[in-house]
Amino acid sequence: MPSSLYVPVLVAGMLLTGSSNSLWSKYQDMQCVENCGDPNPANHVLYEQPVWQTLQMFLGEMLCFLPVLYAWLASRRAPSAVQLPADSEEEPPAGSKNAAAAQELRGWRVLLLWFPAACDLTGTTLMNVGLLYTPVSIYQMTRGALVLFVGVLSVFFLRRRLWLYQWVSLVTVMAGVSLVGYSGSMIKDAVSQPAALQDDHAPPTGDEPEVTKVLVGVFFILFAQVFTATQFVIEEKIMARYSVAPLVAVGYEGLFGALSIVLAMPVLARYAYVSPFFDLPRGWTQMVRTPTVLWSGVVIALSISLFNFFGLSVTRHVSATVRSLTDTCRTLSIWLVSLLLGWEAIVWPISLLQVVGFGLVVYGTFMFNSLVKMPGFLLPAAESAPPPAPGAEDAEESRALLAEHTLDETAALPVDLGRGGYDAIPPSPGSAAKVSD
Repeated sequence: MPSSLYVPVLVAGMLLTGSSNSLWSKYQDMQCVENCGDPNPANHVLYEQPVWQTLQMFLGEMLCFLPVLYAWLASRRAPSAVQLPADSEEEPPAGSKNAAAAQELRGWRVLLLWFPAACDLTGTTLMNVGLLYTPVSIYQMTRGALVLFVGVLSVFFLRRRLWLYQWVSLVTVMAGVSLVGYSGSMIKDAVSQPAALQDDHAPPTGDEPEVTKVLVGVFFILFAQVFTATQFVIEEKIMARYSVAPLVAVGYEGLFGALSIVLAMPVLARYAYVSPFFDLPRGWTQMVRTPTVLWSGVVIALSISLFNFFGLSVTRHVSATVRSLTDTCRTLSIWLVSLLLGWEAIVWPISLLQVVGFGLVVYGTFMFNSLVKMPGFLLPAAESAPPPAPGAEDAEESRALLAEHTLDETAALPVDLGRGGYDAIPPSPGSAAKVSD
């Protein structure tokens, strides 16, 4: 059992590093990299390089190899004691379920992780583009729509069954995300209008209205969740067949994602005339010549690596529920820090809509994962179960133990693997609910 001080440190570390990821990324977007001495702010060029920001995220994931390498070196140095295996540790018969589940992901099979890495690359790049146009709190809240896409894709590709309360929770999440995006665009437009009215002699710039920019950013973030959900579905298919340590899987995905970006750089550079997002040589020059951009990138990579470590540790030593609650508090902390830094403003009564939308996102997510008590009419109807066959109790116990062992091996949130909430059936009042497939 971990000490009473160890658990709060893990939770605080996850909250701090998780919040810093989005805040430092937004800070990096706000840095001036060209024409910074021009007295007209309209001529300043900000750092808008989502591809480079995606690369620094993958470099942060590659740092997850460090604790794995340290553990391997420590095991090599430590003297190994010879022990006879216990009866329960003997090799199971060929073809059994336990043998199939214990198959390790090694050799050429490691390349299977390149598919979720490609989805992560696309989704993260699109989210970085959306962050350029949206406040950081809107960016974080809009990412809550991930549960909707994971749920839909799991029904089609993983043959999952969703209950009525879960479909209602998905609709609730989407309603909250829509309200958050709409209120955020109204707030940014309301804040920008007084600043524009103060400078009556400023020439027209022809830029898009702030409300349009925010809505475009929200669209990019929502579209990115499709790729992130696909990543989770592919990861679940891989994890269901092969066994791999979570930090090793994160490290491999970071390696494959970084290699993909490096290999794609010559191709992307040919389309620099289409968008500055693809002007990678210019982005490299901006980064190395601007210390704030360079060092913020280092901090982002470190925080992503530590966030993975703290998140997995919270799941292993506490519970997946605590990790889910901490992740929700991360969204709230990002909003509060943005207000304190002056990046966002409270505009009454528009900000009230943003709070309501955030509440709907949180409630819908908690309802989907059965973390809150739901109305009785949404609960699945209880069905009479047939009498158990001889040996069924032993088989059920074996399945439960296997599931517990698998969770302990992966130490990953079920929602991170696309499984969160699907098999959690809340008990009906006075009766036992049926367990889904």
